[in-house]
Amino acid sequence: MRGSATDPTTTPGHRHRRRTAGTLASAALLLPLLGAAPAQSAPESSAGRLQQAFATASAEYHVPQSVLLAVSYLQSRWDSHAGAPSVTGGYGPMHLTDARSALAATEHFTEGTEDARGDGARAALRPRADVPADRTLPARLRTLARAARLTGRPAAELRTDPAANVAGGAALLAAAQKELGEPASADPAAWYGAVARFSGADDIATAAAYANDVYDVLRTGEERVTDDGQRVALAARPHLSADTSQLRRAGLRTVPADGTECPRSVSCEWIPAPYAQFGNDDYGNHDLGDRPASQRIKYIVIHDTEGAWDGVLNLIQDPTYVSWNYTIRSTDGLIAQHVKAKDVAWHAGNWDVNARSVGIEHEGFLAAPDAWYTEAMYRSSARLVRYLARTYDIPLDRQHILGHDNVPGPTASTIPGMHTDPGPYWDWAHYFQLLGHPFHRTGGKGSPLVTILPDYASNQPVYTGCTTKGEPCTAHGSGEVRLYTDHDVNAPLVKDIGLKTDPTDGVNDLSSRVSTGQQYAVADRWGDWTAIWYLGQKAWFENPRKDPTAVRASGLVVTPKDGAASVPVYGRAYPEKEAYPAEVPAQSVVPLPYTIPAGQSYVVGDEMPGEYYYAVTFTTDSHRVVVGKDLYYEIQYGHRVAFVRAADVRLAGSGR
Repeated sequence: MRGSATDPTTTPGHRHRRRTAGTLASAALLLPLLGAAPAQSAPESSAGRLQQAFATASAEYHVPQSVLLAVSYLQSRWDSHAGAPSVTGGYGPMHLTDARSALAATEHFTEGTEDARGDGARAALRPRADVPADRTLPARLRTLARAARLTGRPAAELRTDPAANVAGGAALLAAAQKELGEPASADPAAWYGAVARFSGADDIATAAAYANDVYDVLRTGEERVTDDGQRVALAARPHLSADTSQLRRAGLRTVPADGTECPRSVSCEWIPAPYAQFGNDDYGNHDLGDRPASQRIKYIVIHDTEGAWDGVLNLIQDPTYVSWNYTIRSTDGLIAQHVKAKDVAWHAGNWDVNARSVGIEHEGFLAAPDAWYTEAMYRSSARLVRYLARTYDIPLDRQHILGHDNVPGPTASTIPGMHTDPGPYWDWAHYFQLLGHPFHRTGGKGSPLVTILPDYASNQPVYTGCTTKGEPCTAHGSGEVRLYTDHDVNAPLVKDIGLKTDPTDGVNDLSSRVSTGQQYAVADRWGDWTAIWYLGQKAWFENPRKDPTAVRASGLVVTPKDGAASVPVYGRAYPEKEAYPAEVPAQSVVPLPYTIPAGQSYVVGDEMPGEYYYAVTFTTDSHRVVVGKDLYYEIQYGHRVAFVRAADVRLAGSGR
């Protein structure tokens, strides 16, 4: 998606450079932290104000400091985000929500020209479903106002002052404990019910999944330096056992799983996308299939919704609209499944990718230029992706876990309209730590490959157009690195000829950007600069030795076969004409306006046969999976992946 919206209630602030400290979020799922938290009486310092704020709020509202710290970590990883709201209008370390201003008018899939189905065998599907009317916001999206009443502090202070925000969160937890009829115990184990209520979830399974995550953090401990330079620590309590029986008195509803395809460690609800016929020959909003028996599921595509939860769920239940497999809620990590993995959802804008992928939408609202995602959503998503990867044997790397912005246009005409979510502010490094597959150096000193790996917090390239075209976005950490035509920041940006526009620093302009975890072949080096092969040209990025934005990698690459001046690049891996049976119209294999010139190399993500899923009717009797003899390699070509015919290239391994 391309999206931007303004939040009139907040003044964007500049983010400060941050050093990563201690164990990162993946350790909260896997390993105990051995260090201890500072004592509550520790003197306040410029780097210890937030830790002291937790101690002060704990004493004032009689909530164990460790519970406050663990809840806040799951909400925001203790970051303040300079007073900017999350994608659901949550503010500060405790993610107190005031989402009225976050209800923007942009909806997913309707901006731009992308055909979400992406199948040339059918007329382009570009729905213009009406955005559902605003409704009364649920309590989980207006916790800040209640915290203001409980603390007697102005709402504006709770938005912008981290210490006040922590106090507001403590007041909400204390109120939840009182409502459950529980004493204000000093034992963290006695707060399970209040933590579950704090999530804002209205069903037992979601509230329990949230509380279980908080108690995982309590057991493993955490330590890090926040986005504004605050050092915060939570000592591990590996043997802590929560009183989960409190949840039975929380007054929450029970939601049946109804055969959802989710891991047991998350809360998952079945909200089906309709497979319905309408009109004379049209149907929606997905296709029935038989995966993985008929086709392997090779990809998981990460999207964000650019819409609020209720509105997005209304759209997924519209048979005339498009579809995706799962949606994840930002506030508490609830997962809704809409399309079974065996079936093909219409989500990526490329039918070949749709037929081989699962699409996951993350509740995302560009309520401000630097709107952020909650840790609860990141963790829930990571658990779902780990489950899907295990179930369908999908490698956990950036060649198979794609952003929507990495999906190629299937034909030349579709390239300009392809979507750009989840965008430069999605934290791929943190996400892959949660997946248990963190990015790191895998190549030796002489390796000709690199993995893009900037420090998310301190890497702050300038983007424009978040609120007004040409105007700078708020300074913000990013997982993306900008590319130039020479080793000079004043050199022109690299151009993507497929976009038919001059490159810019616009937040939705992918022409000259690489993303965390992506791998490329090195073309040249010059001092603190590295050049890679990108879109058929040499592209330079800053990569200083003391503060690298990429690390050495190893893997397979392709280069044109000897004697070929260049080879074509494709947006889909379709079979050769001879592979199609008489009852299935042959699909054209047309290259994109890109090539790989002789002497250039591109990293290989996968090898696959040419395949095409023919599904153009509501009844499934005519559906066919056509498999060709031609083999393709998926490659990292530009910001997006692409395909080349194996017959056109030579495969080689990089040195370690």
